[in-house]
Amino acid sequence: MNNEKLEQVWQDVCSQVKSYNNIDPSQINAFFSRLHPQAMSEGFLMLTADNDFIKTWIERHYVSFIKRALEDLYHVPFMVVIEVDISAGSEAPVSSQPQTAGSSETSTPVPAASSSAPIAPPATTPSDVLPPSPGVQDPVGGASEPAPPEAADIDPLREPDGPSSSLTFENFVIGDSNRMAYSMAVAVAEMPGKAHLNPLFIYGKSGLGKTHLLRAIQNYVHETMPSLSTIYVDSAELLSDYMEASAAHDKEKSSYKNFKTRYEEADVLLIDDVQYLQGKKQTLDIVFQIFNKLTSQGRQVVLSADRAPKNIDIDERYKSRFNSGGTFDIQPPEIETKLGIVKSFVDEYRESEGSHDFAIPEDIQMYIAESSSSNIRELKSAVTKVIYQMTFFNQPNLTLDEVRSLLENHFSGGPSKRLTIADIQKEVETFYKVSHADLVGKKRNRNIIYARQIAIYLCRQMLDLPFNDIGKKFNRDHSTVMYSVTNVEEKMKENRELREELETLRQLILEI
Repeated sequence: MNNEKLEQVWQDVCSQVKSYNNIDPSQINAFFSRLHPQAMSEGFLMLTADNDFIKTWIERHYVSFIKRALEDLYHVPFMVVIEVDISAGSEAPVSSQPQTAGSSETSTPVPAASSSAPIAPPATTPSDVLPPSPGVQDPVGGASEPAPPEAADIDPLREPDGPSSSLTFENFVIGDSNRMAYSMAVAVAEMPGKAHLNPLFIYGKSGLGKTHLLRAIQNYVHETMPSLSTIYVDSAELLSDYMEASAAHDKEKSSYKNFKTRYEEADVLLIDDVQYLQGKKQTLDIVFQIFNKLTSQGRQVVLSADRAPKNIDIDERYKSRFNSGGTFDIQPPEIETKLGIVKSFVDEYRESEGSHDFAIPEDIQMYIAESSSSNIRELKSAVTKVIYQMTFFNQPNLTLDEVRSLLENHFSGGPSKRLTIADIQKEVETFYKVSHADLVGKKRNRNIIYARQIAIYLCRQMLDLPFNDIGKKFNRDHSTVMYSVTNVEEKMKENRELREELETLRQLILEI
């Protein structure tokens, strides 16, 4: 398909998308003008974007509409691939093959499509443009295993033995919630293989920066000790590699051996989200063999999960080995850390776009930091939305009220995200008939302590705030808040009346 025809097809797709309900044509004009068609064949379209921001925004918000438009126009399902082309808009040499980058974060320029022959889709397709798999078959055990959740959080394109350049220690925002995990990651990167930190196990909720730290270790070792082999892999990909090797075992005797050898020859092996391996006995066994061989030879293993090793549903021997080095958690970020992440993200945008005068007002930055959940992806998505409202839609003087309206339905948790600690305190005070001065004061009457612990517990559960932030509003320190939450959780296990009481309070608070 020649370039002129390709451009016409793209214009038809744009027009089709604009015809759909709930689509703003002005937004399509603004964003789609930064996309350029590069290759097309039956069921496949490759586009390039000017930069990572455009690529990410389109993938999150519009790629489903593009696929729908293509199917409406051509009556077959389409796969859509978007890559970054820093030379977009300039004349590029003609090539007969599209080049897919090895990593979504280190993309190389993609040449224009050839006019001589149809372009076939690449052999390896990004997971975020494929329909979700209903399940994964463990080739040895024969049992069906559910596909790992949160597939969108897994890097769709990987470069297993090379760096992921945008995730480094330098652009990791440090706060009290992640300082220890950060320090241990740096120690491992500087001197991999030391026994007291081998393995290094980092855990915490999704979106708190675990993958960033693993990639930062990979980058640091790759840059400072290039002779060492570093491999980063998420558990879903590891499982897929194992399945392919096992399935091909009868046809190609070396396939299984090559699978093991690749990981066993790593000097630094980083495995992300190991909790997804629970229930997958055969895969765990092979991981355990690789793990033992590497650590026994003084080579570094780094693991991450969304929970502590003791809370992963795996055999006790795995828990013991996973926990045998250094185990550190990442807590939800405090307000100061979230504000630092907002500022860092704005700086990245300024650098990538060359817009050195661009700025988001301080009150808007603070609003985003205070309103977002602990998930850093949600935080960055909110910043991106504000950036494009200010730039693409020519609203450089965006006000706080306009941002509140823009992000009204953005933050997870719905109405609870508009709650404050003061709201919860007030409802608890009314419910238990205690004054605010007593609730946050030094009195230790039984009824006041009880109400105080309930209020602290509800703040933690409903607002997802760090212990330090909650403690400041109750004039308590981190350890007191943690004790209160744990104490209520323990009592709930045996006290049905308390569970009902808390549910009643929760409903009263949600009605505010």
